[in-house]
Amino acid sequence: MTEHEYHPISFKDVLIEMKDISELMIDLSYSAILFDSKEIALEVINLEESMNKLVYQARIQSVLGARRLEEAEAMSGMLQVAEAAERIANSASDIAKLILKDIRFPAKLKRVFPEAEEIVTRVIISRSSELAGRTLGDLKVQSTTGMQVIAIRRGKGWIYDPDKTTRVESGDILISRGPEAGADILSLMAGTAACPGGEPSQAGEVDDLDRAVGLIIEMKNLSELSVGLAYTSLLFDNKEVAHEVVALDSTLDDMRYDLDLWILEAARKIDDVRYLRGLLYMSSFAQAISDSAHSIVDVLLRNIEIPPVFKKIVRESDEIITRIPVAESSSLVGRTLKEASLGTVTGMVVLAIKHGDRWVYRPGKHIRLRSGDLIIAKGRRDGECRLYDLAGYTVEMSEE
Repeated sequence: MTEHEYHPISFKDVLIEMKDISELMIDLSYSAILFDSKEIALEVINLEESMNKLVYQARIQSVLGARRLEEAEAMSGMLQVAEAAERIANSASDIAKLILKDIRFPAKLKRVFPEAEEIVTRVIISRSSELAGRTLGDLKVQSTTGMQVIAIRRGKGWIYDPDKTTRVESGDILISRGPEAGADILSLMAGTAACPGGEPSQAGEVDDLDRAVGLIIEMKNLSELSVGLAYTSLLFDNKEVAHEVVALDSTLDDMRYDLDLWILEAARKIDDVRYLRGLLYMSSFAQAISDSAHSIVDVLLRNIEIPPVFKKIVRESDEIITRIPVAESSSLVGRTLKEASLGTVTGMVVLAIKHGDRWVYRPGKHIRLRSGDLIIAKGRRDGECRLYDLAGYTVEMSEE
């Protein structure tokens, strides 16, 4: 007998769920490190089992769905994307297991996590909060603050991956990710200050670790960017973006070599080297995510047919990817990303901007928008509508 039971389900629905779960596992694994939470780590392990079942379903569907050579080739590409999502999930699970095994991380790492492009924070909902008693759908938290609620602690229980019907109650602890400015807004809405993750241990604090810890944060940022760009390249059949993913993977390889060297140098000046092991594992995690993104774009670079259903997969998942040109009448024209505050106003993360024939990947806050620029962003659907409005359009445009 097989370990998993087969249930009839469309390949599209399987891949949507795999994409959503793998991205949730990344967020939760970082949250487990930041808040030193074995409960969150256990949820990551549970989600890995869900991924294993989905991988089984995907493989069965790929076999059943191919009747001709052309169909088999298209299915092979989709299966490669599914297996990349599985590898991301497995890497997130490995990080969660570190927490369960009491692997330590330097105190510096937890302090610099807020320097990541998307931070993880937790806030307590006060009795007087405008959030209490309302659903996430009514509140539109992500498109209002830029923060996505990934988990809610209620009493002794947890609600993971809450949806728009989930009601927020006073006393709840919200675990969210998004831009730092959005975290401040969410804290105000919650009626409390951000809840600290506990006082980190002073053991393992070494000035020489500054470079290594900073590099870990940079690797985290680049690895997450590479996944977003990988899905973007397939969604819009864009080899230029795919080549950027390959370049990012190579950059992360070089960064990991530098990191290993700096950690070895730091080991000579620290009494308890156990606090350095976590950094090595985290660099491996970021590299595995980047490798998986490379595997996704490999489908496009090898000219494997990408079936139309892939567009539905990306557009129907929890976080969608969109591309929007900036109209001449747009209020964004002439403003920098910092001035526009797109992250907090729309909840969309800008992955890239195309200026004429030139792409700017991972655009900084001082990038100034011009008429005709093409914005590639990811986020919730209601945030996409807000971004369309800001870009100068009253109705959603065709993606073609």
